[in-house]
Amino acid sequence: MEFALLGWPAAEPTLRLDFREFSYAGKFVMSNTGKAVARDPDEQRPDPPETDTDYEGAEPGSEADPFERDVVAAAAFNADRTDPGVCWLRYITTRRDRRGEGIGARLASFVAAHAEKRDFRRCRIAVNNPYAYHALYKAGFVYTGRETGLAEVVLERPGQRDAATYQCGLDTFRATADERDLTDEERAFLDRREGEAAPPLVETPGNVDERPHAGH
Repeated sequence: MEFALLGWPAAEPTLRLDFREFSYAGKFVMSNTGKAVARDPDEQRPDPPETDTDYEGAEPGSEADPFERDVVAAAAFNADRTDPGVCWLRYITTRRDRRGEGIGARLASFVAAHAEKRDFRRCRIAVNNPYAYHALYKAGFVYTGRETGLAEVVLERPGQRDAATYQCGLDTFRATADERDLTDEERAFLDRREGEAAPPLVETPGNVDERPHAGH
């Protein structure tokens, strides 16, 4: 697995993700956020699903194929509009068939480490489901006690990791499960985590690469 920073917002990086395989794919075409990716160039996988659009039949990886095929996760980020010392992780998405492997958590930690090197005091993210909340805790983010206007829970790094704070965030999801329309699987996940300590941290990827990605 390779992790790379494609560029900060000033470089206007873009990324072409297959909308059939990634959530929020359209957000990564926008050039107003920085981008980072996790790649698995040696992965052996079947061809992507067929589609009825103009590029149907394009051989994956060919010039006619519009998508980045070796990307398995991507992140978009930028500075807070009112506090330039805060970096916001706007979107993190993992390819559907690679979810549950901890790749998103490692990528979040990778971006946060780069933000710290650029003298951002804090790195924040807002999430709307308990799975993402748990994954971000693995990346060193902690519950702030705040929510956005979209009813998303706000986490930040650095922060004090302890079981009480971790459970407070989960309690927010438990108390609003009906309003958030949580699935049975999400509710069962919350039940399994009752009383648990914060999950262990993932290892921040060490192969730091800030060189711009070719073609972007």
